[in-house]
Amino acid sequence: MIRLTKIFHFEMAHALLGYPGDCRNIHGHSYELHVSVISGNSGNEYIPAGGIIVDFKELKKIVNTTIIDKLDHRLVLSGQYIKKKAPAPSPENTFILDAEPTAENLLIFIQKSISTVLPAGIKLAALKLYETKDSYAEWINNNV
Repeated sequence: MIRLTKIFHFEMAHALLGYPGDCRNIHGHSYELHVSVISGNSGNEYIPAGGIIVDFKELKKIVNTTIIDKLDHRLVLSGQYIKKKAPAPSPENTFILDAEPTAENLLIFIQKSISTVLPAGIKLAALKLYETKDSYAEWINNNV
């Protein structure tokens, strides 16, 4: 099996409702996102004309449109956070997530968003989201 990975960087602020430490306050991170995809190709035979599973440019466009454009330089908060900490922040730079914007929940959002728009025959294999240089959460598709 051949797995392709494209790496993305974005800046994002968030706050976590109910967190007992400093992360309950609005603060930011420089995120690094690794998006890995696979196809049905076993990796034992050469790939026919074109010779690629998916063009890195196409994968970049998909992830930029569905994820980076929504999260980069945004304040990401849960709807619950906004209800309890009113007034709501400025809507033009705020993204409201259905859950607390932890690295784990961001991965679930990213997985759901990307999976629905990948080209036919391409599956999301794994995601890795670095919140800091030495801390990350990872999502792995156990069905591939």
